[in-house]
Amino acid sequence: MELAGRVVLVTGAGRRVGRAIALRLAAAGGQIAVHFRESANDAADTAERCRAAGGGRAELFRADLEDPAAATGLVRAVLTQFGRLDVLVNNASVFGPMTLEQFAISEWERTLRINLTAPLVLAHAARDALREARGRIVNLCDAATMHPGPGHLAYMVSKGALETLTKVLARAMAPEVNVVGIAPGVAAWPEHYNAATRARLTAQIPLQRAGTPDDIAAAVHYAVRDGDYLTGVILPVDGGRHLA
Repeated sequence: MELAGRVVLVTGAGRRVGRAIALRLAAAGGQIAVHFRESANDAADTAERCRAAGGGRAELFRADLEDPAAATGLVRAVLTQFGRLDVLVNNASVFGPMTLEQFAISEWERTLRINLTAPLVLAHAARDALREARGRIVNLCDAATMHPGPGHLAYMVSKGALETLTKVLARAMAPEVNVVGIAPGVAAWPEHYNAATRARLTAQIPLQRAGTPDDIAAAVHYAVRDGDYLTGVILPVDGGRHLA
């Protein structure tokens, strides 16, 4: 898919990986719908950088994806503003510690609503537009689900389920829409990880370095631009960490 003139919705595009994806696809000619929840200033900066990178249009859209009605409304707003939708990138997520002993139903449900239910609601709301465009859905999964640890219970389950959702949507939306998962390893360190934790995790990566948001953005760009015969697959972009 050539991105010139195509409309791309990137959720959680205000910072970190989401921003890198938005900038990469804008530089390739995409018109970017920059979604955010609370980081309005960061999102505005992303939109400004997108316009500078590609010379095209970038608009801001606020929505709390914990609310399914807001997720549906987000797609409607993008279609109203742009008149079409060609690519949906489900990047927004929450990542918090939770052991079995720390299990709390409220945080469990919140995590699944944002990380799993919202991508489904967005895909459902966008299905007709994406089919008409013969478009793409890219879900941001996590390579850590190949060796899930017990310290982030809700997050790990939500991302594992997102992989399954990716495969189900690939079947449900074929042949018009390609649905792919990108599974980062270390792409942007959580702010609460100290130097020792970062060094320990880096030592587990065969390529012996952490990834970057730009590494993930490049993989998303590949899936969108060159993924005509890719669907229902989860591509790990983790420096080989899934081999450990």
